[in-house]
Amino acid sequence: MAKSLLRTDREITELYERHVKTVYRVCFAYMKNPADAEDCVSDTFVKLIKSGAAFESAEHEKAWLIRTASNACKDALRHRWRRHENLDDYEHLQGGENVGYDETFGAVADLPDRYKTVVYLCYYEGYSCVEIARMLGKPQSTVRSWLSEARKLLREKLGGDFNEK
Repeated sequence: MAKSLLRTDREITELYERHVKTVYRVCFAYMKNPADAEDCVSDTFVKLIKSGAAFESAEHEKAWLIRTASNACKDALRHRWRRHENLDDYEHLQGGENVGYDETFGAVADLPDRYKTVVYLCYYEGYSCVEIARMLGKPQSTVRSWLSEARKLLREKLGGDFNEK
């Protein structure tokens, strides 16, 4: 074996149970279908196992998983063999990981990549702009700008007002 794993099966199971729903929702927002989202969730946790990353806190652990999940999705979307499917075709499939699909979530999933992650973290996970900036390694002003631009796009698509944070 080239590299010994630094975590026990129990630690990996606990990490998985703590964060699988969040990672799935991030992946579903990118991939727009359950099968591809599940593949990216698996990729994310395999990368966690292989990395042996040491986390400073629970927040750092979650941030690492969200960033890794986003990157796994972006990698999957780059593959030319990937076929595009309609999110509406999967509305009835809400299996074990119910993402709460509705018109708003569908509109968020349709946003450009840079917007969907910050909108998800802000409105679905409840993180502040400061926390999101730290998680994504971006300036706070960039996160605020992306949120503002995303709200504008969502207003145009859905109509109505969105709470400013």
